[in-house]
Amino acid sequence: MQRPVHSPHDMTPTDYRAAVFDLDGVVTNTARIHCQAWRKLFDGYLAERAERHGEPFQAFDPENDYRRYVDGKPRYDGVSSFLEARGIQIPFGSPKDLPDEETICGLGNRKQRYFEQFLTAEGVDVFASSVAFIESVRKSGLQTALVSSSRNAQDILVRTGLDHLFDAVVDGIEAERLGLHGKPHPDIFRHAASLLSVPPGEALAVEDALSGVEAADRAGFGLVVGIDRARQRDELLAHGADIVVDDLAELMSHDAASESAIPNALDGFERLAEQLGERRPMVFLDYDGTLTPIVDRPEQAVLDDAMRHTLERLAERCTVAIVSGRDRANVAELVGIDTLVYAGSHGFDIAGPDGLHMQHDRAEEFLSALDEAETQLRTRLSHVSGVLVERKRFAIAVHYRLVDEGDVERVETAVAAVAGHQPQLRRTGGKKVFELRPQLPWDKGKAVLWLLDALGVAEDAVIPLYIGDDETDEDAFVALREHNGLGIFVGDITQATAASYRLDDTEAVGRFLDRLAATLGNTS
Repeated sequence: MQRPVHSPHDMTPTDYRAAVFDLDGVVTNTARIHCQAWRKLFDGYLAERAERHGEPFQAFDPENDYRRYVDGKPRYDGVSSFLEARGIQIPFGSPKDLPDEETICGLGNRKQRYFEQFLTAEGVDVFASSVAFIESVRKSGLQTALVSSSRNAQDILVRTGLDHLFDAVVDGIEAERLGLHGKPHPDIFRHAASLLSVPPGEALAVEDALSGVEAADRAGFGLVVGIDRARQRDELLAHGADIVVDDLAELMSHDAASESAIPNALDGFERLAEQLGERRPMVFLDYDGTLTPIVDRPEQAVLDDAMRHTLERLAERCTVAIVSGRDRANVAELVGIDTLVYAGSHGFDIAGPDGLHMQHDRAEEFLSALDEAETQLRTRLSHVSGVLVERKRFAIAVHYRLVDEGDVERVETAVAAVAGHQPQLRRTGGKKVFELRPQLPWDKGKAVLWLLDALGVAEDAVIPLYIGDDETDEDAFVALREHNGLGIFVGDITQATAASYRLDDTEAVGRFLDRLAATLGNTS
């Protein structure tokens, strides 16, 4: 019998002793790379069969086929499941089969080869809110484990610097060594709980795949959380999820997210100044919601004279960079200070004093996909009152702040549909906005790290400080934690954040920056 469905607000970390997380689609966005590898494998193989046997060619569906047959499953199980659905029978073979052999194992090994190629070319995206949530439950005293059907899990954790977040890891290699069945069997979840010495009923599990939530449910976990990355809420619930969320930020407990948990940067300014020590700050600032209040329309976000004067004073004493989702030229015009560095389009386009300039070397490859997506969005949303489709050079923002509540789902559905037809683009979000960006491992965090390197600052001479208010700023908060930097979140802390401090609003940001400029002036 299916357990009752809970509200996210019914759950707090202290209700449990441990938490077990899937990797792909929960902690990292490697599910996207897996899907690309599966698609290349099956489209190539099905085309070969069609040519050999005169069969009709039916391409692999990256949405339905991926979700139903391969997502979350061990590699060979995924091959078998998909081919069985297509009525194709081939020998199982041996794990030692070469990638070119027509066996279940041979095709699985070919998929692994494709995955490694995509991983090397594109890198790994991390869900910053998931990292923040995991950090918050660990602070609450929970043990954490990671499970994955992938044999690449340990490598990905090391690549992303997230291996310190887990007390135990059960991946595809470990499962094979112990003879554990893959998802939807409960084995790897039960084994993860045993490694933490916690009964499954006293732990929570987080999954995004149908096979994964079914496995955790069958393992008897006290709470099974489904993350709806693929718009399959009802199916996640039917397979055993107790609650379904769009993002783990929704599960941030009120205690962990309270204002007392993250110190106010103004109230704790002396402590923050002590953290600076002899080092100079290098200040990175978001624009909308940080330097100016959030407004109904982007063109209304005008920087006031007091904030501009503060930025000018601060720029005389340290490096200041504006890192925005807006086009670089647009945000540079709005701020109007030549001595600042400007990173536009979430860091795809950067320029600053002394000839500093960088445009992501692959960004222009995605312009045609963005052009087509823009046309599709304007057509699909032309009858939705209040929606604003804002084309930027390397992104498309769909603002729904002025859309009636009953029409928001129509907007989200349209964006999801367009994203599904444009594999070169990825969908992200923010405050009352959906966004399509190039499918590249690049974000505000990576842009900040590039700037630290490009400006040639010695790590022991500066301390990077990033102030932002939105989902896209979490990438920078996470990146700077790995480089002894400080993140400051602007707004009410009602969600998971990787920031170390908080400020209430843009007015508080102005007062903080003014005080920082004064302090630096006194020490220069």
